[in-house]
Amino acid sequence: MQKLWPSAGAAMAGLVKDGMLLAIGGFGLCGVPEALIEAVERSGARGLTVASNNAGIDNVGLGRLLATRQIAKMIASYVGENGEFERQYLAGELEVEFCPQGTLAERMRAGGAGIPGFYTRTGVGTIVAEGKEHKEFDGEVYILERGIRADIALVKAWKGDTHGNLVYRRTARNFNPGAAMSGRITVAEVEVLVGAGELDPDQVHTPGIFVQRLVHNPHAAKRIERVTTREAH
Repeated sequence: MQKLWPSAGAAMAGLVKDGMLLAIGGFGLCGVPEALIEAVERSGARGLTVASNNAGIDNVGLGRLLATRQIAKMIASYVGENGEFERQYLAGELEVEFCPQGTLAERMRAGGAGIPGFYTRTGVGTIVAEGKEHKEFDGEVYILERGIRADIALVKAWKGDTHGNLVYRRTARNFNPGAAMSGRITVAEVEVLVGAGELDPDQVHTPGIFVQRLVHNPHAAKRIERVTTREAH
C-alpha cells in the first residue's frame, strides 16, 4: 500500500467533509501538524468537531481554523493561549467540551484500542461529571468516559518511514500517539523520511498499521509559544 503523498494538500484532498470529528496531535505549538491543518483550512470544510489538547494560538495551528470559523466544537483540556477561542466561546459561537488532560489522552487511546468507554475518578464532583454515568467500585465513585473514534486524525512526527511507522521527538510525542490510534483514517506529517526497514523497531512509537497517509515536510516552522527572557548579567 502506497502511503506517501506528494504534499499535505494532495493527502487531504477529498478527505475532510462538513461535520466530521477530527483528532489532532500537539501540545501548545509543540508537535502540531501545521501543514495538514492548513490543508484542512483550504478544504473549506465547516461544522467540524476537533479533539485536541488545546487550540493553538491566534492564527497559528488550530487558531487558523478558528479564525475561518470552520470549528463548531472543541473537545480540549487547555485553551488559555488563544484570544479568538475565548471570544467565540464567550459569545456563544463555539461549543466547548472541557476534558481533563489525562482523560482526553485516554479517550483517544481507548478509541483506537476498540474500547468504547472506561471509568475514571478524575472529574468526580465537578462540572466534568455532570450528565455522566456514575458507578461505585471498591467504595469509590467513578464516572464513565467515552472513547474517541475520530473520522480523521492528523499527527506530526519527527521521523517516519514509507510504511508509516513513526518516531516522535521528546515532548512532541505528547498527544500524537493517542490521536494517531483514534483515527479511522490517520494522516501523518513527518520532518525526516526514511526507507522501509531503516527504523529500529524498538524505537517506533506509532506502528504503521495506524497510519494510512504520510506527508514529508522537512521545513516545518520552529515556533515559540511564549518567549521568556531575562536580563544579561
